[in-house]
Amino acid sequence: MVHKTAQIALRVSLARAVSTRAFVTEVAKQFKYTKAKDYQAIKDCLDQINDGVDQLTNCINETQNITQYGQSEFPWHASNVQTWMSTAQTDATTCIDGFSGRTIGGKTRALIKAKVLNLAQVTSNALALFNKFAARYRPAANATKS
Repeated sequence: MVHKTAQIALRVSLARAVSTRAFVTEVAKQFKYTKAKDYQAIKDCLDQINDGVDQLTNCINETQNITQYGQSEFPWHASNVQTWMSTAQTDATTCIDGFSGRTIGGKTRALIKAKVLNLAQVTSNALALFNKFAARYRPAANATKS
């Protein structure tokens, strides 16, 4: 029932989040014992990315609920997906915001920001595709209730 493009976009977003988490985890390991102040900023970012991974995982599970429960429960499940995807996007933005004014080396900061910004963009695209699907499907769900 959930359009294949929206499902694929969600899975790409989750894969990007997992990849970004792995990268930031490696960076955090490098800073853990040498630069406590920088490590905390990276750790905070990693916490945000972990939250985003959880949210995107919830989205994929919820799209399966849309398929399982069909039209009668569509608005509830679609709203959950939209909320969680928006939260994942906000988590990525919060991660990036946490580096402003920090002393983390320019190259390291730039690499993290680039990966996280890409994650936010991919998640935004996935949300747009899901919203497009939901807008088309919602009227059909409402019509069957009448």
